[in-house]
Amino acid sequence: MRCHWPIADLPGIDPTTTADLAAVGIVNTLQLVNFNPQQLAAVVGTRPGQKILALANLAQVPSVGCQYCGLLLHAGVASIEQLSQSSPQQLHRLVLRLHVALLQRRDLTPGVNQVQTWVQQAKTIVSG
Repeated sequence: MRCHWPIADLPGIDPTTTADLAAVGIVNTLQLVNFNPQQLAAVVGTRPGQKILALANLAQVPSVGCQYCGLLLHAGVASIEQLSQSSPQQLHRLVLRLHVALLQRRDLTPGVNQVQTWVQQAKTIVSG
């Protein structure tokens, strides 16, 4: 089961980009992942379009959502397919290192059980 969120809830998306997407009828992540990539690049540019599309893709995993999609993207995970093939233990170590480096707070890092849930839900989506 995939989740869909308002574009404005994705991390790092500025109000101008949100307005540009809304102008072409994209107001949630479902519409975004189903939008033609070339048209998306024309609306927001190639590099921002790739980032926004990756965030929207990852946010479809229910336990990831908008809360952790940015963290996963910064950790090098750019798609549900890639997440589904990740080792939960290795991904947890990577996320922990990144989270501590960026926020300098180990206590805010998702636990290994949370990361396992991300991977399992991604596998369900990919196989479904």
